[in-house]
Amino acid sequence: MSLDPITLSVIQAGLQQVCDEMDLSFSRAAFSPVIAEANDRSDGIYSADDGSLIAQGAGGLPVFVGTMQYSTRTLIEMIADGNAAAPQPDDIYIVNDPYLGGTHLMDVRFAKPYYRNGEIYCWLSNTGHWPDTGGSVPGGFSASATAVEQEGLRLPPVRLFKQGVLDEEIFAIISSNIRVADQRIGDVKAQAAALLVGERRLNALLDRYGDDTVTEAIAELRRRAAVQMRAFIADIAEGTYSSVAWIDSDGVVNEPLAIRLAITRKGDDLTFDFTGTSPPCMGPMNSVLATTLSSVYLAMRHIFPEVPMSAGAFEPLKVVGVKDTFLDAHYPRPVSGCAAEVSQRIAEAVFAALVVPLPDRVTAAPAGTSGNFALGGHDPSRGRDFVMYQISGGGYGGNLDHDGLSNGCSTIGISKAPPVEIMEQAFPVLYHHYQLHEGSGGAGTHRGGFGLDYEVELRCGDARASFVMDHGRFGPQGALGGADGSCNQVTVNRSGERYTPEHLSKEQDISMQPGDRVQVRTPGGGGYGDPFLRAPELVCEDVILERYTSQQARDLFGVVLSEDPIAVDAANTKTLRKTMQQQ
Repeated sequence: MSLDPITLSVIQAGLQQVCDEMDLSFSRAAFSPVIAEANDRSDGIYSADDGSLIAQGAGGLPVFVGTMQYSTRTLIEMIADGNAAAPQPDDIYIVNDPYLGGTHLMDVRFAKPYYRNGEIYCWLSNTGHWPDTGGSVPGGFSASATAVEQEGLRLPPVRLFKQGVLDEEIFAIISSNIRVADQRIGDVKAQAAALLVGERRLNALLDRYGDDTVTEAIAELRRRAAVQMRAFIADIAEGTYSSVAWIDSDGVVNEPLAIRLAITRKGDDLTFDFTGTSPPCMGPMNSVLATTLSSVYLAMRHIFPEVPMSAGAFEPLKVVGVKDTFLDAHYPRPVSGCAAEVSQRIAEAVFAALVVPLPDRVTAAPAGTSGNFALGGHDPSRGRDFVMYQISGGGYGGNLDHDGLSNGCSTIGISKAPPVEIMEQAFPVLYHHYQLHEGSGGAGTHRGGFGLDYEVELRCGDARASFVMDHGRFGPQGALGGADGSCNQVTVNRSGERYTPEHLSKEQDISMQPGDRVQVRTPGGGGYGDPFLRAPELVCEDVILERYTSQQARDLFGVVLSEDPIAVDAANTKTLRKTMQQQ
């Protein structure tokens, strides 16, 4: 290698900075709170030959690590085969077809060829979650969809911007098929502008170091990422490690779906075998292949965060056994739950398998649901329609060193819930409370973090509510003797009557009138290690802070507390724990 380590490091940071600035520009300019506040978006740089990942913004969703790579690769192949229009400078393609390397229809991708000296040097691409792309229910989360057309408008790769000019006819087709279309132009322009920011910043980087030097650095960074990943894989003892993760139901058939995984380390590669996983399902919990692969990649990124973002990091990871399962969906299978829910069950299966050989790196299962809640209708106070999309956090799993984080973002990304004040300002809703789901963390030597508990009311007008969540039947898995976290709990209050949906955390088209409410209590993370080894003082602290009750301290952790003031009864705790361990 002719590059010195310092120059290589500076160029690596420079490529990362290009993506970070695209992320920042996208969020700052977007109209939708789910992008502007929740940061449900991502930007990256991809190779000109096969769309391989070169760099991705640190503030982007990890689940898009693989999917944007595959969607860019598919676009390149379609152009080469004549199935997509050939690009010109300043063209920007739009695509959301999940079967072409995507996720669900609401994740809309833009891709721009980056020209250098008259030739395509690389591709700049980004993804943003649009609040609505049409379909049978506002927000696109149709819990009982049986075909993708019920979920929204499906776009093949078309040039939305031609030589820098928005194609008004294509945009008119899109606008005519989605709700609150007048607000989408702000997101469209923000998404396109982010790519222009990336183009300018990449020009500056190449001008400073030269095309040949940067090209060499990209190749070297990819090689090193593969070497680093293989070095970490070597820390795993050779053998096969198995796990099962469960999805509550597909939203149509009220039966669980199993993700069965066997991870084999042989040499310096890891093979992820999903043989035995449930077949394709009727409802929207199918996953397209790109999302399945990306879920494996992001799980490994959680375990080995030191490995840089590059296609090289994925080379030692082999995924097999997904054919004829619900993890390899084909048209017309519905897929609205794949990116936000199924992907997290796949990651959970990876964590559950690898916590045995890597107990110092892998946590118990996190909450593992994005809490997708959509509310759409008419706001008479403003004289316009609206579509609100709410995501929510949950508890992280405990680990070897400490308790899990409470109300953390989802496994698949760093998206945060929009502030309550923003939601109440933008939509006709009122949040009655927004607090921790106390007691929801699984018991363990290090307990799981706590989920979120919120209740939202429709203030005026009429609306329809839909949600596609998970972990309503099975809580996040504990690890190495730890207990599972609590389940997701959704309650609907209409006209003063409260009920729990048949599919627990999945339902669609719930008619809502002013005063009707929806309460969501998200899961806590799984516990790590034997709960009876948890320091009694920590259990006592949790009770004082009202995270658990004194009875839960006794039942879950074997800790006896005295009252007024609350303190550990050491003698009785020792006796109780000994008795409970013998049972």
